Amino acid sequence: MFSFIARRLLATIPVLGVVALVVFGILHLSPGDPAALIAGDHATPQQVAAMRSKLGLDQPLWEQFGAWIWSVLHGELGISIFSNQPVTRLIGQRLEPTIALTITTTIVTVLLAVPIGVIAAWRAGTWIDRSVMSFAVLGFSFPVFVVGYLLIYVVSMTLGWLPIQGYRNLGDGFGPFLIHLVLPSLALGISFMALIARITRTSVLEVLNQDYIRTARSKGLAMWQVLLYHALPNAAVPIVTVIGVGIAVLIGGVVVTESVFAIPGLGRLVVDSILSRDYPVIQGVLLIFAGVYVGINLLIDLLYVALDPRIRY
Repeated sequence: MFSFIARRLLATIPVLGVVALVVFGILHLSPGDPAALIAGDHATPQQVAAMRSKLGLDQPLWEQFGAWIWSVLHGELGISIFSNQPVTRLIGQRLEPTIALTITTTIVTVLLAVPIGVIAAWRAGTWIDRSVMSFAVLGFSFPVFVVGYLLIYVVSMTLGWLPIQGYRNLGDGFGPFLIHLVLPSLALGISFMALIARITRTSVLEVLNQDYIRTARSKGLAMWQVLLYHALPNAAVPIVTVIGVGIAVLIGGVVVTESVFAIPGLGRLVVDSILSRDYPVIQGVLLIFAGVYVGINLLIDLLYVALDPRIRY
């Protein structure tokens, strides 16, 4: 087990290296000159050249990449071009809202989607099953920002039940903190919930046709015991896989959701940095997103062994 963990950790190093290379190349080869943007529309060519030299953009790309990687290895993500603050400080200031939104969305989604999928598999072919499948199709059909604006209009503006936008820190109280996360979590989690419910339904339905399920039912076990203790554990591997893959959907949806609900998280920071072409901030946030995704995939690999002892690496 320890050798497997060590191999998986070593395998993440080249993956993160390729991600860093791609992120650096895309940003620096994209059209536009950040030195000209910072210098202003009325800057002279000499002023633009001086700004480019100050930012280190006049050096060859391989030298810029080497210097940037060396800083990253030392825990430094550079200095923001426009705010002139360390990127790590900017990310630290925006980290709590994004983590809170991701965690609450994941918890609510899994707690709702898995039971829905299990019930749909149990009642396969009935109106319950058809309703779950219809929900899955609708959940995939609507983009996150459309669902967000619909929830704002119905729940906040029409009914007045929840705040329209904004975010409250956990230090302001658990109640205000949770209330401001309800609508963003629902908007972000609907497509994720549809995906998990559909995969859960398919996996459990396949397991329910196995011989050991019929044996358990013939012993007189209640249906909830069969589903909970026999069917769901044996169908857990595909469900855990899609939950892990769905984290990528959450990471991408966080950017849009935070913009819709005016949440000052990493998503808003990315949008603002792209509009101002603040390269160090964009690179730092994308590296963190990539690192989180690689870590989640590593955790999924470890869960495979725990859920199914037949799996050996």
